[in-house]
Amino acid sequence: MHIVMLVFPQFTQLDLTGPFEVFARMPDTKISLAWKTTDPVTDGNGLRIVPTVDFDHCARADILFVPGGFGQMALMEDEATLTFLRRQAEGAQWITSVCTGSLVLAVAGLLTGYRATSHWQWIDQLTLFGAEPVRERVVIDRNRITGAGVSSGIDFALTLAAQLHGEPTARTIQLSMEYDPAPPFDGGSPGKEDPKIVAYLNDRLAGIAGERQAAAERAAARLRDGAD
Repeated sequence: MHIVMLVFPQFTQLDLTGPFEVFARMPDTKISLAWKTTDPVTDGNGLRIVPTVDFDHCARADILFVPGGFGQMALMEDEATLTFLRRQAEGAQWITSVCTGSLVLAVAGLLTGYRATSHWQWIDQLTLFGAEPVRERVVIDRNRITGAGVSSGIDFALTLAAQLHGEPTARTIQLSMEYDPAPPFDGGSPGKEDPKIVAYLNDRLAGIAGERQAAAERAAARLRDGAD
């Protein structure tokens, strides 16, 4: 089973490394970290990751995975990356994402007509590309599996492991990771958190929210112009 995980500048490392930890524990699995070059890329907080293969030399994926992060905005206008994802998706058994990685899949035309999720702050942008937003932690629609924000990547990957290898194997991986969440606060989603904290975070990200909305609208307009 060959898993191709996209990496790119300004991705969110836990979107990638949470699922990677699960995938690496699955039997008979090879993982490729793919980008345009094999030069190191830096995530949104300064962590450097080295891609293992460039786009031109990446073998066909059985599972295609896209993480999110603020670099997602640039990818929505990056035809080389979108072409790579479309090409890899043609032969993939599963097409997957975590967080705003779903928006990259969506602008590539890979979620049109599918139910999908994303980070709660950006999920509604999926409608611009013909996907149906679903506010759940993990969403499965045919051979698409999408995870919500950042930390949901482990849940997503365990769900996929169960699809591929059965629940006992997925549960064994979960146990081996001692993944038994007991968060210190009963928050983490806007429906649970103090509205003042939700408002504070929204205010803090107001600038980037405008940029993300503009990037999504530009990408959607290009797709409409292309269809015309």
